[in-house]
Amino acid sequence: MSEPRIAITMGRREADAILPADLRARLAECGEVVGGSAEQADVLITGWGSPPLTEAFLARTPRVRVVLHAAGSVKWLVTEAVWERGIMVSSAADANAGPVADYALAAITFAAKKAVAAASAYAAGGAAAWPGFAEREGGDGRTVGVVGASRIGRLILERLVAADTGCRVLLYDPYVSAAEAAKLGVEVVGLGELCGSSSVITLHAPAVPETRHMLDARRLALIPDGGAIVNTARGSLIDTEALVRECTSGRLNAFLDVTEPEPLPTGHPLFSLPNVLVTPHIAGAQGSEVRRLGVWVVEETERWVRGLPLSGRVRREDLCRLA
Repeated sequence: MSEPRIAITMGRREADAILPADLRARLAECGEVVGGSAEQADVLITGWGSPPLTEAFLARTPRVRVVLHAAGSVKWLVTEAVWERGIMVSSAADANAGPVADYALAAITFAAKKAVAAASAYAAGGAAAWPGFAEREGGDGRTVGVVGASRIGRLILERLVAADTGCRVLLYDPYVSAAEAAKLGVEVVGLGELCGSSSVITLHAPAVPETRHMLDARRLALIPDGGAIVNTARGSLIDTEALVRECTSGRLNAFLDVTEPEPLPTGHPLFSLPNVLVTPHIAGAQGSEVRRLGVWVVEETERWVRGLPLSGRVRREDLCRLA
């Protein structure tokens, strides 16, 4: 095979952060790096700021054989034209999963300790709001419900099971059998039972028609008083209006890195509630963490050049189960 041409089609600032000079030098050992000139490229490196791979785009890039996506979801990027041309697609979702899992576990700990509500009360009341010993909350012995045994969901399950907190870990995922759940060290239950039994629920399911508003008013009402929801997956998994009602009443707490809509409009009630923390979709690789994506890109390119299986291969039939 002649030396492949490699085009980087993501935004300039994103590309500079993900692929700094040392990683570009390694990439250049795999082939000719032609910057953003995709017309004669064999390899497309995509990410934030890349154009969707439409029929019109691919008509101008007839040589493309593989797309390496230096981010997570490829749903917005890949069209039917990609599959029809037999182009291979690979995603850095595994490289992006670690920071999300770290963030979600931190949020679970904060949720178990009711940290946001305590901080809000302290800020408003000063020393008078300092909690007494009996009023303090801890994370040991909690029941944590995990919705979705995705890449990130499985990282969460592994870490919760390995922790010394004595947590009971429940899992809802229609694709996971009781036998597989037992191997993971967790209990697989229905979504209603998970909601009714968990003091903290963390969401790791994809955004597909079947999961839209899976936490609706009925299921939110099943969560015990004082319970908390952590969402680092997709905002559409929760009925936002129903969640606002539950959190406004003070019955539930929420830690939301994703919302519906996203971003929330200025002045949205979730921003002002003392028991809700909303962050601007920062759980995934950010800042210094995005180098992980660049390392993945280089290593995946090396695998492709050598004819080895791609570590992040995405197939058309996978999309219905992916975020």
